[in-house]
Amino acid sequence: MARRKRQPAHDEHPSEAWLIPYADILTLLLALFIVLFAVSQTDQKKMQEMAQAFAAAFQTGGPSFFDKAGQSDYQSAQMPTTDSANNLAYLQESTQLLETQQQLDQYIKEGGWEDSLTTALSEDGLLIRIKEKALFPSGSADLLPQSQAIGKPVADLLATIPQKVVISGHTDNVPIATSKFPSNWDLSVERSLNFMKFILAQNNKLDPARFSTTGNAEYRPVAPNDTEEGRAQNRRVEILIMRTYQDRIPTTNW
Repeated sequence: MARRKRQPAHDEHPSEAWLIPYADILTLLLALFIVLFAVSQTDQKKMQEMAQAFAAAFQTGGPSFFDKAGQSDYQSAQMPTTDSANNLAYLQESTQLLETQQQLDQYIKEGGWEDSLTTALSEDGLLIRIKEKALFPSGSADLLPQSQAIGKPVADLLATIPQKVVISGHTDNVPIATSKFPSNWDLSVERSLNFMKFILAQNNKLDPARFSTTGNAEYRPVAPNDTEEGRAQNRRVEILIMRTYQDRIPTTNW
């Protein structure tokens, strides 16, 4: 009997498309760790260099190992060029806002304003929070003479950056009913408007088109209103230096 000729086994080539989202995740994790590490450093020159190096990695246009594995899947999962450019701009703006915050914190420390001024960097932008006692008498929207020591340096700093600025007024929940201020809404709006006018008058390089104001009355507290200390924290003016760019994290459909 003739021996049946053995057929060669067919090579199986499983799809490697799963590597695409996996590579995206690794890239995003790398970006996260680089940003976290950069923010933790005090050496701003090194921070800039890291941001530029990361940007160069994202902008590399050479061929990818995955070009031959699931080409259509790769093209659909690939981060668009506009998003890559936006993420680069976001990183650069974050660096710039961090430098601005450090300058402000240094001024606050040197001037002994720690009890009246604070700064915070968030996804919305750089927030400067000023307590009422540093700017206004109680129940009034007329600026105190000492507000000059705050307004002038802040105005000069705002003149060096391009972002839009929102100035907001806030009160505690104690009702006010005077002929000039029938409600906390009126008081908070008047305070934000007067402070914005004051800031603009301190530096003729400031573009009024960048600025806007809002009054929030007692409806955005930062502390409970059931103690005098909490109410004092809620009576404040905030300057928000708004981000121009937002972080765009691409999502992957599994």
